[in-house]
Amino acid sequence: MKTTKWFITAVAVALTSGLLVGCASPGSQARTTAEVQAKDSEGTAAQVDVSETGDTETDDTEAGLKQAVSSGGDLLAQIQEKGVITIGTEGTYSPNSYHDENGKLVGFDVEVAEKIAEKLGVRAEFVESKWDSLFAGMDSGRIDIVVNEVEVSEERKEKYDFSVPYTYIHGALLVAADNDEIQGVENLEGKKSAQNLTSSWGQMAESYGAELVGVESMNQSVELILTGRADVTLNAETAFYDFMKNQPDQAVKIAGMTDSTTSSVIPVRKGNSSLVSAIDSALEEMRESGELAELSVKYFGEDVTKQ
Repeated sequence: MKTTKWFITAVAVALTSGLLVGCASPGSQARTTAEVQAKDSEGTAAQVDVSETGDTETDDTEAGLKQAVSSGGDLLAQIQEKGVITIGTEGTYSPNSYHDENGKLVGFDVEVAEKIAEKLGVRAEFVESKWDSLFAGMDSGRIDIVVNEVEVSEERKEKYDFSVPYTYIHGALLVAADNDEIQGVENLEGKKSAQNLTSSWGQMAESYGAELVGVESMNQSVELILTGRADVTLNAETAFYDFMKNQPDQAVKIAGMTDSTTSSVIPVRKGNSSLVSAIDSALEEMRESGELAELSVKYFGEDVTKQ
């Protein structure tokens, strides 16, 4: 028993050390939310890529960290031992994860993650990154979970287990205001769709015959549509509602919705069933208490937490 406790403590120290190295090393771009907010107040962009470092020593540390995590057994026990759950999120995807006028990280997914941490009895610590790097950060052990409107895919099933769904959202098509040609997903054949190339929405658009044009943000998607370099973009209805609310003068419109809905889930590295169960329990408690619905109405204007 003492040996087990010693090992869990050692892994927790290794995790903490790895994060500190990532933050302090000149070659590392990783920062915690507190550091991001400090940078925001100085006018510096709050974007972190947790999958890239330019320091050999840091890379060696991360390799050892990954091995420790993969052999360390119960991730939930490690999280509770150190008292912190490290959460990956974009920080640039309103209204799920973004910075308010004061530079504070806020959003539906941010508050969901904070409440999960609270119910697990630990503190939430956020690490922000581009979408493509979030899973790499989780694979390396520098991120425990990703909370950022993640959907289940066959590719992700190979490496991760998933929580129960906590939202059910329609996909929507955004086009230029004068575009009457596209009215549904059946009209995507041969059209150029501005998408994050690795997102589920991009994969869906491609499955309907669209040619993908790579972007990293909603603003980029709209810019391509308005300049004629793309015809459409497919994304969550809630993301478009939020964009149009905040930028009502943009000459775009929602042209149609998908019949089916997609669900947000929380991915966890395989082999950590106890953490998945704990997250499921926290989400169900939030659903039953009405907390989940309240957050949905707060950020989306409607309850999208029920099927």
